[in-house]
Amino acid sequence: MRRVYLDNNASTPLLPEVFEAMRPYYLEKFGNASSIHHFGQHARAAVERARAAVAALLNARPAEIVFTSGGTEADNLGIFGIVRHGDHVITSSIEHSAVMNTCKRLEQMGHEVTYLPVNGRGEVEPDELRKAIQPNTRLISIMMANNETGVIQPVDDIGKIAREADIFFHTDAVQAAGKVPIDIHKIDCDALSISGHKIHAPQGTGALFIKKGTLIQPLLYGGNHERQRRAGTENLPGIVGLGKAAEIAKNWLAQNGPAEMAAVRDRLENGILRCVEDTGVNGDGAPRVPNTTSIYFDHVEGEALVIALDLKGLSVSSGAACSSGAIEPSHVLLAMGLSHDRARGSLRISLGKQTTSDEIDFALEVIPQTVARLRELSPMYQKATS
Repeated sequence: MRRVYLDNNASTPLLPEVFEAMRPYYLEKFGNASSIHHFGQHARAAVERARAAVAALLNARPAEIVFTSGGTEADNLGIFGIVRHGDHVITSSIEHSAVMNTCKRLEQMGHEVTYLPVNGRGEVEPDELRKAIQPNTRLISIMMANNETGVIQPVDDIGKIAREADIFFHTDAVQAAGKVPIDIHKIDCDALSISGHKIHAPQGTGALFIKKGTLIQPLLYGGNHERQRRAGTENLPGIVGLGKAAEIAKNWLAQNGPAEMAAVRDRLENGILRCVEDTGVNGDGAPRVPNTTSIYFDHVEGEALVIALDLKGLSVSSGAACSSGAIEPSHVLLAMGLSHDRARGSLRISLGKQTTSDEIDFALEVIPQTVARLRELSPMYQKATS
């Protein structure tokens, strides 16, 4: 059976160039980057080259990049590392669980957390942020791009508000990095998280940008790795892979990659809307990352649609991979004002650099067929159309 993968927001495949860059550091150049001998110094040089590549992707200084085990650790370090006893934190109601559950833990520890609402397009309103600021507000943590809808948040405006109020600003840029240009000076954030396996680097790698002068309390204690901000021997092959993926992403961004990918995404999106009745785009009209579309299908259960499409060889999702199998509908879509039924009937389709035009044609063939078949079997649909 043919298999087509369109769930790149869950995880991207390793690019061949990334794998080839990593290979020597598994077999030949395996030293500990903290060792002073030949093998260790070659490892240290590789780590620092990767650090420079990640910094270049974000327009940051290499010294401001801390390597982590992924986006979740980067988010935890960026939040727990900044917040102190008695502080108030502001976040949004559509955050990834890596931020949402971190903030819930802060509440359990006695902190007050404000969860900002979003409008119908899935955007945080800057005016709502201003209203939520309190005298003891220390941190604003709002994502750059949503993992389910792809909607890009007004992080430039948020950064300005944070600076005016002298509040730290962290943004989860896991779903934005490598898809849209990121300039930490323009955003004016204090911390920014990325994840390797969202940009065709290996799983288990990530990084946190920490603005120069920002004091971060470490989560892990041990050696003096990462300038005492993240203890533990560096994941040498993974870091090399992340650096190579960052380099590829930077070149792709400079070569009109986002516009070309958005055109492919729009062809898929428009084709589905044209062929299937009672559908719509979640976040329509808002700025989005170029690889993501979230479409609701009335009279269809999203999980059933995902399973049925998988049986036909197409891999997509009904929301965040971290929430797969959850009984409740997406908290993101509910926050945007969708009904429970419409939120349950939504599908997330996300492209990668490896996605081909032929694979889009395949998706445009099987999705309408599968939706039609499920609706034929749905008593609710038959009642609604009778």
